[in-house]
Amino acid sequence: TLQKTIVEARETQTQCSAKVKDLQAKIADGKGHRERELKSAEEDLKRSKKKSEESRKNWKKHEQDFETLKLEIEELQKGIVTAKEQAVKLEEQITALQQRLVEVSGTTDEMTAAVTALKQQIKQHKEKMNSQSKELKAKYHQRDKLLKQNDELKLEIKKKENEITKVRNENKDGYDRISGMEQKYPWIPEDKEFFGVKNTRYDYNKEDPQEAGRKLKKLQDSKDKMSRNVNQKAMVLLEREEEQYKEVMRRKKVVEDDKKKIQAIITDLDEEKKKKLKVAWSEVDENFGSIFSTLLPGTQARLVPPDGVDFMKGLEVKVGFNGMWKESLTELSGGQRSLVALSLILAMLKYKPAPLYILDEVDAALDLSHTQNIGNMLKAHFTNSQFIIVSLKDGMFNNANVLFRTKFIDGMSGVTRTVNVANIKRAAADAASRGR
Repeated sequence: TLQKTIVEARETQTQCSAKVKDLQAKIADGKGHRERELKSAEEDLKRSKKKSEESRKNWKKHEQDFETLKLEIEELQKGIVTAKEQAVKLEEQITALQQRLVEVSGTTDEMTAAVTALKQQIKQHKEKMNSQSKELKAKYHQRDKLLKQNDELKLEIKKKENEITKVRNENKDGYDRISGMEQKYPWIPEDKEFFGVKNTRYDYNKEDPQEAGRKLKKLQDSKDKMSRNVNQKAMVLLEREEEQYKEVMRRKKVVEDDKKKIQAIITDLDEEKKKKLKVAWSEVDENFGSIFSTLLPGTQARLVPPDGVDFMKGLEVKVGFNGMWKESLTELSGGQRSLVALSLILAMLKYKPAPLYILDEVDAALDLSHTQNIGNMLKAHFTNSQFIIVSLKDGMFNNANVLFRTKFIDGMSGVTRTVNVANIKRAAADAASRGR
């Protein structure tokens, strides 16, 4: 269709060109003829231009349609290629399925027979299930009947239990009354064995209830006469005092038992305290000697109990120089005594370490060599703790990882921070070696 339109447009263009040439020839023939046909030629020219313009528009439109169709054709060609590839795969699958069909067809008869046998088994199982279902319904019915009987029996048992409980309570009340009477009247337990025995004063068959009532009234009258001269509350007070005495003795026994338990606990705690203190003494003594020998090389220090005294009573500090032990700390110089005190404090702190310590001019009374030893000791013995140390001596500064210096210039305070990279790297290397 597009090609046909193009051909028609070209033919129209050719015809228009021929008409233009014809008109030019007529114009050349003469002015009169030109005037006569000028109007007709102009109209034909307009129509030709209009038709040519329409043909051009149709051409552009069909050209766009052509491009669209071209793209669609390319897509269809791609689809055809894909379809061919799928067709090849489908043919391969069909071939494989045909081979599988040939293999399976040989076992169809066997499978049919197996299916028939399975159907027969299913039928038998269904019949068996129906039979068992009927039996199960009968069992359920029997179970419901038994459950109903069981509930009735439980209800009956509950009634009997209530009756038994009632009788037991009545018996208990009777026993309580008897016990109360036996406590109130001591003669009852003494003569209890003669109750109801023939030919005794408690032979109830010989006694006349009316006569017994008269005797009781007579005895009651005698009691009333005697009560005027006898303090009847004395027995009550005696019983009350006896009960209080028994209660006090019971409490005394409880207190004594509690006292024994508390004494046993105190003994156990004392033993545990002694063990803990012995462990603490051993560890602090070891750290004390190690720290002091680091601060003052060639020396030894120990914590020992005085002669003939248990370590629980106290400990004293012993210091030695090259194996020679001093009798007293007064033989040491002021700086040495400061190192002893610092070593003991740090040894106790190491037993229960803290993450951070603050030391304020602990090297004030020491010379430069001892100050340097303090820095070395802290690095060696307190690897897992941080120290904030205030010092005015360079020997301490050299061991710091970070140093803060304060200055006072022209009435203004200033702080400068310096990082000792070498010390930090050395500390990191030591930590890594300990981790290995």
